[in-house]
Amino acid sequence: MKNLFTRILYALEEEENLVLAVIIADQGSAPRGKGSAMLVARTGQLMGTIGGGAVEKRSELRAMELIGLKQSEVHAYQLHQNKVEDIGMVCGGDVDVLFQFIDAHDGAWKELAGEVLRRIDEKEAGALVFRRDFKVPELVDFTKMCPSDQAAVCDDPGVLYIMPLPVMERAVIFGAGHCARALAPILESVGFRTVIYDNREEMVSQERFPGAEERICSDFARISDSLQIREDDYVVIMTSGHAHDCTVEEQILRLQTAYVGVIGSRRKTEAVNKRLRAAGIPEEAIESVHTPIGLAIKAVTPEEIAVSIVGEMILIRAQKREQNQVKQNQ
Repeated sequence: MKNLFTRILYALEEEENLVLAVIIADQGSAPRGKGSAMLVARTGQLMGTIGGGAVEKRSELRAMELIGLKQSEVHAYQLHQNKVEDIGMVCGGDVDVLFQFIDAHDGAWKELAGEVLRRIDEKEAGALVFRRDFKVPELVDFTKMCPSDQAAVCDDPGVLYIMPLPVMERAVIFGAGHCARALAPILESVGFRTVIYDNREEMVSQERFPGAEERICSDFARISDSLQIREDDYVVIMTSGHAHDCTVEEQILRLQTAYVGVIGSRRKTEAVNKRLRAAGIPEEAIESVHTPIGLAIKAVTPEEIAVSIVGEMILIRAQKREQNQVKQNQ
């Protein structure tokens, strides 16, 4: 989305009208799902994709027509053989595409594009609300709205589609050893922001973790003194010793997080869990921990272990995004 809105802002500066094509509904087997977007200018596709093939080509041509007409619309494509509109695709699904006209002379679009880019850069949550009247989308901040306000937006019959801003999930890695050093860059490459936390100053250097959003050297027993754990954080625990792992895990499991994974053997896990129960950690919280961490791919080296962990975190992230999308559509 950042690249799309950067290009939109550039086009607005050049007084170039555009159409933003967004898949707002999909059913069955389709090349791309809801939220996939493509930007089209008078001369054709600029960037992005809504799945390729005939549906994308037809969408591109229709978007070019709508630029000339200065209009917006929603069009349903059936991606299977049918008598109404056979576009030559046999995926077996259907997609609804929103064609949102962007008027270069409407100052509200320039203001919106700038604010979207600012929020993405500042990692502020929010969502674009596209309406059935096709006016300039609203930018709302669900994190500052009470549940009743959010429900009002989602249930508003005038709302056509809600597109969350792509604020990347944060991965907090406790421990800065070989596995963490292998893990951090892979997480960053698949869209996680990383925070590295260790009690050894030399281990959390910029040289070792150049891509980290934050590098913290502090006491494992006093995490809250230097770091606030949030409900949407993905926590990975791989410190230099079992005692530190347990100390960190006990604090983390008293909080709400999106994911907790702990490195170690099953024997170590049993011993740590016994200590956690003795410390009063609820059984439900203990059972929610992913340990031994990572997918079962017989990983041995730090690099292989990192791949297994990232695979598991990608899976959990995808599942949570699907759950959030279902809640929005209810």
